[in-house]
Amino acid sequence: MNNALAALHQVAPAPDVPRRKDWAEIERALGTGLPADYKELVRIYGGSNWDDYLYVLEPDCPNAHYDLLTWADQQAEDLEDLWAYEEKPAELEAGDGARVVPWAVTDNGECLYWLVRPGLDPDGWTVMVNEARGARWEHFSVSCTRFLASALSGDLRSGILSSSFPLAVHGFRRLGPA
Repeated sequence: MNNALAALHQVAPAPDVPRRKDWAEIERALGTGLPADYKELVRIYGGSNWDDYLYVLEPDCPNAHYDLLTWADQQAEDLEDLWAYEEKPAELEAGDGARVVPWAVTDNGECLYWLVRPGLDPDGWTVMVNEARGARWEHFSVSCTRFLASALSGDLRSGILSSSFPLAVHGFRRLGPA
């Protein structure tokens, strides 16, 4: 277990039943590998809600509203349409084929993405946050689990995410059945 996952375990002990996934099939459907820390996060916590605000997406999530593959398809299409008339974030303008893939959303509509660069191993992906109804983006040079753990501890602050996040007393729930 990496340090970020260990920190999350302090916030919310692992549910009794891990979630098993066919990662090869999921990655084939997505068209890319996924970070090892995310796979471990999903194995331990599954699709999950943190502090009644942030939802970690899960492939084949028992709550279909938080399915990673569905979100990835929808966001790719929506962002391409959006960028026809709105400027892309600088991290995606380099012309190297960089793209974003969602891994979490909030109840306000913000979306958290991995910044995916061609030739970069998924374990090196970093996090980008996009405001719900606007063109503002933030980039954080950390993994998704480090982002989540650091946001919950208050060590990392986003100007886009709700100022009410994190809660003083953390809440966690797994989406769908145990």
